[in-house]
Amino acid sequence: MAALVADVATGARPDLGDLGAEIGEHGRRERPGHYPGQVQQPDALERSVAVPPRPSVRVGRVLDNRLFRAADNGVVKRVTLWSTVPMAVGVDVMRPTVDVHTHFFPAALGDLAAATGDARWPSLHVGDDGQARIMRGKDVFRPVAATCWDPVRRVEAMDEAGIEMHVLSPVPVTLTTWAETSLAVDFAKRQNEALAVAAASNPSRYRWLGSVPLQDTDAAIAELERGRNGLGMSGVQIGTEVEGRELDDDSLRPFFIAADALGVAVFIHPTDGAGAIRRKGAPHEFGLGMLTDTAMAAGALLFGGVLDECPTLRVGLAHGCGSFPWAFPRLARAATMGPGAPGFGAGMAHSEELIARLWADTLVFDPQHLALLMTRFGPEHLFLGSDFPFYPSPWGGPTEVIDGAVAHGWCDAAQASAMKSTNGLRFLGVDLSALGSSADEELGGGSVPVPR
Repeated sequence: MAALVADVATGARPDLGDLGAEIGEHGRRERPGHYPGQVQQPDALERSVAVPPRPSVRVGRVLDNRLFRAADNGVVKRVTLWSTVPMAVGVDVMRPTVDVHTHFFPAALGDLAAATGDARWPSLHVGDDGQARIMRGKDVFRPVAATCWDPVRRVEAMDEAGIEMHVLSPVPVTLTTWAETSLAVDFAKRQNEALAVAAASNPSRYRWLGSVPLQDTDAAIAELERGRNGLGMSGVQIGTEVEGRELDDDSLRPFFIAADALGVAVFIHPTDGAGAIRRKGAPHEFGLGMLTDTAMAAGALLFGGVLDECPTLRVGLAHGCGSFPWAFPRLARAATMGPGAPGFGAGMAHSEELIARLWADTLVFDPQHLALLMTRFGPEHLFLGSDFPFYPSPWGGPTEVIDGAVAHGWCDAAQASAMKSTNGLRFLGVDLSALGSSADEELGGGSVPVPR
């Protein structure tokens, strides 16, 4: 990985082909928990290209046909697997579990803090002992496990958790809208290329969201188009504001219009929450700041004209859209109170139509909260999100909130299944209408476009 450190002075780009080869070496080894002799073949990384194009695969791409002996009656049946995850008899192979809210820090980004002298730039440092730390200058931002940067180790963890697909997105500290534009553009390009390589190392298990330099709207649109059309990006992750500009700022509108036109999903994630509340530190910034920050971003989209001007834009918000589902009735009424209010003349009905267009993840810590989210957004607009690998295991498994909502009767099994699976795919822009009714047809025969 050391050879991939960027040369900022010369503008040299890292050789992502080397990264692909290194991932490929890891990917070819057999791993515990897989069937004997079952070997990953990341053929997309065997080509000598800087960034491999998105493999031409289908959703539910058939990777293997194997014989399994049913435990109940001993009858040998042939099952078409959706992915390489070992599946027990009775698993619904037509609905892979998709975790849309996860984070990945590529090891190939280099150390711009050392190169520029600006300690705000994040970097990943992996020690000889395999322990890694995200650094900002000489300060440790947070220790991270190998699953944060190693796609092979990550799949092993996914197998253990029963998750078939991760949507890789940037660690929020890498959304460097504060930086000088040319450096931010180069950093976003490096990150997106490295995310593309990581996802291509196991295309049946990964999709990815990129980043864009939103301090320069034209540059952000250019990178959005490059990521979508050239790198196979499924969507883009942005913050809740851009250096003091709210998301309904006129200068940012062309970006949302471009995302709408390209069909790119936009996932909004707070950074630290410190600027949204007056109390600092724990538990306030994490417990209130991030949720308030996200609610303000949602309010900008609804009441600032963004959703009105971008009629087909898909926007998802982290952490169940923060506190917005609870604040919405008061906000919507305030928006109609008089001339000059953003929703004056439109009425509550219009606000309710707009909020139903938003998407949100299920990372809300309390199953009962899903009932309100279903009311605000509709059950079809909620998708599984876990914040992997930063979600502490003592807080429960990635699907625990959804499963708890079913157990308490706050949602039904079909709604829960969609939240864990197809809702996330639809948010990414996957057309599920072409899927057939049988397992083999759904998994292997449907002509389903992969999000690009």
